[in-house]
Formats: sequence, structure tokens, C-alpha cells
Amino acid sequence: MNASLTVNNDDILLKLCHSVSHVLSSTSASQISHAGMVQSISRTRLKPDLSCFSIFDGGFSGLVVINFSAASAIEIYRRYMINMGMPETELAFSHTSDDVSNVMGELMNQILGDFIGKISKELQTSISQSQPKMLVINKELTISVDTNLDNAVARRVSFKTENNHIFYLEFAMDKTEFIRSADFEVDEEFDLDSLIETHGQPSQAKTDKTKDVLNDPNVKGLVVDDSDDLLNQLGL
Repeated sequence: MNASLTVNNDDILLKLCHSVSHVLSSTSASQISHAGMVQSISRTRLKPDLSCFSIFDGGFSGLVVINFSAASAIEIYRRYMINMGMPETELAFSHTSDDVSNVMGELMNQILGDFIGKISKELQTSISQSQPKMLVINKELTISVDTNLDNAVARRVSFKTENNHIFYLEFAMDKTEFIRSADFEVDEEFDLDSLIETHGQPSQAKTDKTKDVLNDPNVKGLVVDDSDDLLNQLGL
């Protein structure tokens, strides 16, 4: 999110793009990137070969659509399943497989969960989403979803997989701005694993140092403070 006092539609879209790249990259153990250019479109559409959409509502309303080509869907699906420990011989080869649709729908759910969690915290608003719907679409078919937006702003962003397969994110929402008050500060995000590692190292180092001292034959008559306190309480 930018550092200015105003957060607009394109700032929110950028946050969504980051969630798409982050979730798909981490779950598939591959590099998923988005283009630096954003295309303004008149309306969102579900297009071939595999399309997923979800409607969200609350602090602002909108629609998220991801249109996967068959190649991009299969690549992400297979990388995800292999990363989860599934043998490659048991995986589907066609984007029309129910297994592919189920996995891509679950990934869409994770993307929206990541996006809504971050945007709700930063904008201090509440947003809910519909269950993502995944459709296998024929080349002759294009579907428009009516979201009943009052003053819609629609955008399209292209994404690229590690094997250079392309898919598209289409995003529509009411035109809106969030004005940040002067005294508002966003809580910094932190990585729990990094926090544990950072605070755990001194403790481990202290334990190792204590063990070294206790095992040193030149150190005699050493009394551990905790044991000394216990003996005093017992009157010994």
C-alpha cells in the first residue's frame, strides 16, 4: 500500500495482485509474477479455458475473476500437488478434470483469504467473500457476471507462470477512496517463525553456555541459583 493518505481502487488491486503471486508461488514452489502494466476494461468476463470467480462485500463490493489457460492451470495444479507430496503418476493431465477444478478453486480461496485478511487490517474494514466458483469454459463461450456495482471500476492484469504460461486476473469494484487519518498507523506485519527464531537463539546460546560451564572440570563447587533458592526455602 502506498504511503499517501489516500488509498484508491488501484492500490487495492495491487494488494490483490501481490496475494495472487504470493499464494500461487508459495503453494506451487515456483515463480508466479504479474505484469507491471494494468489494463482498464469495460467489464469483467469469464473466459476459456478454466475460470474462477468470487464476489466480495462489506466495506466495499466487488468481483474477482481469474481466467486460466489450460496450460497455466495444469502447470499450477501439478506443481501444487507435487509440492504437497503427491506422486506425479497419479495426477490429472487435462484441465477438464474435476481434481484440477477442485484444486484451483481451493487456491482461489487461499488467495482471497490472504487478500481480505491484509486489506481488512490495513483499511480497518470488514469484508466477506462468496465461495469461489470454478468453471470449465468452451472457446465459444464468454460469461459476464452482474455484481450490481453503482460506479464500477474494472481492471485486468496478466500473470506469468515459471514456464511462461499466461493467465489473467480481472477485478471490478465500486469506485472508492479510503482517507487515512493523520494519527492512524498500520500495525507492522511479522513472520511468526522469524520471531521465534530471533528470540529463541539467545535462550539456546545461554543453555549451551551453561552446559559448557557445568562440564568444565576446572569449575568446582558451582551452585545453580534455582537450586540454591530451593534449598534455602527448605531450611537446608
